[in-house]
Amino acid sequence: MQRPNTTHIGTTSELTNDLTSITKSPYGEGDLWIDGSWQAASDGRTYPVYDPATGQVVREVSAASAQDAALALDAAARAAEEWRRTAPRRRSEVLADTFRLMREHTDDLARLITLENGKAYRDAAAEVAYAAEFFRWFAEEAVRIDSSFGEAPGGGFRHVVLRQPVGVTAFVTPWNFPAAMATRKIAPALAAGCPVLLKPAPETPLTALAVAALLAEAGLPAGLLNVLPTDRAPETVSAWLADERVRKFSFTGSTATGRALLRQSADHVVNVTMELGGNAPFVVLADADVDAAVRGAMDAKMRGGGEVCIAANRFYVHEDVAAEFTEGLCAAMLAVKAGPGLGEGVTLGPMINPAAVEKISGLVEDAVRRGARVAARGEVPESAGWYHPATVLTDVPADAAILHTEVFGPVAPITTFSDEDAMISAANATSYGLASYVFTRDLARGLRVAERLEAGMVGLNRGLISDPAAPFGGVKQSGLGREGGREGIEAFLETKYVALDWPTP
Repeated sequence: MQRPNTTHIGTTSELTNDLTSITKSPYGEGDLWIDGSWQAASDGRTYPVYDPATGQVVREVSAASAQDAALALDAAARAAEEWRRTAPRRRSEVLADTFRLMREHTDDLARLITLENGKAYRDAAAEVAYAAEFFRWFAEEAVRIDSSFGEAPGGGFRHVVLRQPVGVTAFVTPWNFPAAMATRKIAPALAAGCPVLLKPAPETPLTALAVAALLAEAGLPAGLLNVLPTDRAPETVSAWLADERVRKFSFTGSTATGRALLRQSADHVVNVTMELGGNAPFVVLADADVDAAVRGAMDAKMRGGGEVCIAANRFYVHEDVAAEFTEGLCAAMLAVKAGPGLGEGVTLGPMINPAAVEKISGLVEDAVRRGARVAARGEVPESAGWYHPATVLTDVPADAAILHTEVFGPVAPITTFSDEDAMISAANATSYGLASYVFTRDLARGLRVAERLEAGMVGLNRGLISDPAAPFGGVKQSGLGREGGREGIEAFLETKYVALDWPTP
């Protein structure tokens, strides 16, 4: 393959196929995408990326330093003004072309996600489709950024209200959706006219690099997207937040890390969006269609192996349907096939690392010690890799840690209820409020319960709720702001008011 540079990045198929097979960088000099070229870390440092299905190193990746972060910021700042003045239609065309490229190379990208993240191929392919949709949605939104003009109520002058790009943006994304969490931030920022600095999760940098290559292939000018893989995040991110040229910061990850980054952002009063932890309740009311509830539970719990911020975390099932729902869910969980994500028929891949397996196992063991019963426990491969079986727990006591901790794994703890008010009180008894799920045949009742649940998003008779055209985000300590939907591009725009002298005729 010809060595990529500012004028040639290799064909997409060459790029993604190399990424999923070779043990050294396909980019020649290194893996940092800065100012339209591939570069090594300034000090030459690298770190390993692992395949969760085997525990083996996929390859070493360049590890960005604070110096590299500064170089990327300089490039973004230089590119900002020209992109800001670029016609919205042209920005839209770049995003639309990127959408097309992602869809054309779904298989390459899905295999890449499975390689570094571990999720089953079907989930990885679904993620690619979801991630690509952000480019299509925000390609359409780019040409709909509006302004307004009107007469002052008192007369004598006019109000002109403009919407302008916020400026240089910096993002930190997680490992569980290495494509979608990147595109959900990159697409609206570029659509609004903002350059981007991205630090992907150290566990899953390869997908973000492929997205960068696709954007360059689609015609994105140099400097507007800079991707810096690293295992020394505090150095790189602090360098960005300490520079007043960074005017927007978006983070998806744990609430604890989010709090620390909020404190850093405060020094320069940086505009922030944060999608943090969750503890989603899944409510099955007495009149629910139980078969539909079981299907919804599998969607809400098992997508991505449960390593999803909006995954159903606590199951509140009315006592009248508890036995039927539990039987159905246990059967569905026992039918899950665990194994390497690319394995035939696999629907549950490995967890991201050994620490994740240890945490999940610890929560299950704690619940059992406190009186919970293991109603179903699937099988996992005996080979190397970081697996946890699909598991259903029943009779889970209220003091079990699993009801108060984000599981981030394939475990469904069930508790029953008879009183709706008590159930809602228990469902809301958490510092988190990202997503909730409700199943009932009575739409009015379902809407009433949905309104009472303290969550930014509710799935009513649906286990899949994410959509690029809808606002995504939580309340309480689950975050600030919204991504996706019309709100997604609003987050990257500033409002400017001009008082225009306009004498009354």
